[in-house]
Amino acid sequence: MEYRNLGRSGLKVSKLCLGAMMFGGPTEPEDAEAMVEDARATGVNFIDTADGYNRGRSEEVVGRAVARDRNEWVIATKLFNPIEEGPNGGGLSRKWMLRACEASLKRLGTDRIDLYYLHKEDPDTPLEETVRAMHDLIRAGKVLYYGVSNYRSWRVAEVCRIADALGAPRPIASQPYYNAVNRMPETEHLPACNWFGLGVVPYSPVARGVLTGKYRTGAEPETGSRAARG
Repeated sequence: MEYRNLGRSGLKVSKLCLGAMMFGGPTEPEDAEAMVEDARATGVNFIDTADGYNRGRSEEVVGRAVARDRNEWVIATKLFNPIEEGPNGGGLSRKWMLRACEASLKRLGTDRIDLYYLHKEDPDTPLEETVRAMHDLIRAGKVLYYGVSNYRSWRVAEVCRIADALGAPRPIASQPYYNAVNRMPETEHLPACNWFGLGVVPYSPVARGVLTGKYRTGAEPETGSRAARG
C-alpha cells in the first residue's frame, strides 16, 4: 500500500480510504467488519464516516471494527447534520460543535478524532466562530486535524484566511464530490487546495455506482441499489 502525507501535514494516510456511509444501514455490521478486515489486510489505514450516516450508527460500527488496533487507523468523521431535535441540534455553531464532538467520540469509542470534517457550509454561523471552536477542540486534544467537505473554493480560502488571522491551524484536507462524471473541481477547487496546502480526498469516486456499469440506460435500477433508494 502506498501512503501519502495529507496536505501539508505530517499525517500519513493510505492512498485508498474506506468509506463507511452504508455501515449501520444497508450494510450489516458483520459485513462491515469483514470489509474493514479486508482493508486492514491490504494496508489501508484510513476510514471515513460521519455523525449523520445512519443517524450515528455508522460511527458505532466503525468504532467496534477498529477497536483492536485503533492506534493504527486514521479515523475521519464529520459534523453538521441535525441528529438531535431543536434549533441547535446541527450546523457549525460553537454550541453544536462541542456537543457533536463528544457524541462522536462516544459512538466511536475513542478519545480523539484524527480528522474532523466540517461536512457542509453553514450560512447561519460566522466562519470565525466555527474556526475558533475547532481550534479549541484541537487544543483540548479531542481533534488532531480538521478538514472541509462540500465547500466552495472561496470558502476554503476564507477558512484559511481566518485560521491564519486567529493563529489557528488551517484545515489539512478537502472532500469534494469528484469523479470522471463530475470534473468541475478541476477548474477551481483543486488549484485552491493546492495553493492553500489541503489534501484532496474525493468522495463517490465511482459516482454512487454509476461508473461501475451496474446501471443501464432506460432500465429500472435494481431493488436495494443506491439509485433505487433515491
